[in-house]
Amino acid sequence: MATDSAASPAVQTADQPRGFAYALTVYCMWGFLPLYFKALAHISPFEVLAHRVVWSVPIAALILLITGRTGDLKTALRSPRTLVMAAVTATLITVNWCTYVYAVGSGQTVEGALGYFINPLFSIMLGAMLLNERLATTQKVAIALAFVAVAILTFEAGRLPWISLTLTFSWGFYALLRKTLPVGPNQGFFLEVAILSVPAVPYIAYLEATGTGHLLNGTTSDVWLLAAAGITTAVPLMIYGNAAKLLRLSTIGIMQYITPSIVFLIAVFIFHEPMNPIKLSAFALIWTALALYSWSMLKNYRSR
Repeated sequence: MATDSAASPAVQTADQPRGFAYALTVYCMWGFLPLYFKALAHISPFEVLAHRVVWSVPIAALILLITGRTGDLKTALRSPRTLVMAAVTATLITVNWCTYVYAVGSGQTVEGALGYFINPLFSIMLGAMLLNERLATTQKVAIALAFVAVAILTFEAGRLPWISLTLTFSWGFYALLRKTLPVGPNQGFFLEVAILSVPAVPYIAYLEATGTGHLLNGTTSDVWLLAAAGITTAVPLMIYGNAAKLLRLSTIGIMQYITPSIVFLIAVFIFHEPMNPIKLSAFALIWTALALYSWSMLKNYRSR
């Protein structure tokens, strides 16, 4: 990246108020998403996932038409390597979405929130392991605290917090591989949901034909909630894309904790999921780790 004064306008060095509004909006939308999934708790996570995919396709296609980026998509469709990479990222996001829907529906939203709290720490660990990025001492301490928190939760539950770890690993590797996908964010999202729609469409058709689906055989509320799956999936991603262009990376990094914080509060105070002192101590370690991570990130940004 060039560092001369002529190139500086292309680098986001100051937060724009509009970008802050976009980011606050999208992180709140994602934060309150468990309320939507809770309303669908009586429906299989696989069926909910299939509808998220299918209803996202027309929205993603409309975005590409409005922005005039269909040419980029045609180029991507002619590249077998791009299609294979999109299939891999689509698989990872499928695992992430399905696990999160299951977590909320099965009354384990707290564990889901933990996964998204841990995720940024896992991402910097991936950067160190796979991209040879150097870790500051505070970042190493933050990662160590996260490991201790997971150990505490494992001891408390008598098992690994598999929901948290699945969400962390699937999103961490998704974000890593998504950066290498040689298409824009909107084109990449369309490719992913288009690929996933290949099994999703016949699966929905099978459910409806056998009378076990909820689009044609469910209540009116089920129909509307499932039809809204595309909006709840695609619209936040669009808003996030605009926010990222108008904010510094450090601001985005700090604001991302809004979502799991809201999810945690909803799980405890609205869903009334159990929170004992041992679980709370594990979360306290995670919050301390995130504070160290955020401080280190801001310090590095200012030094640059």
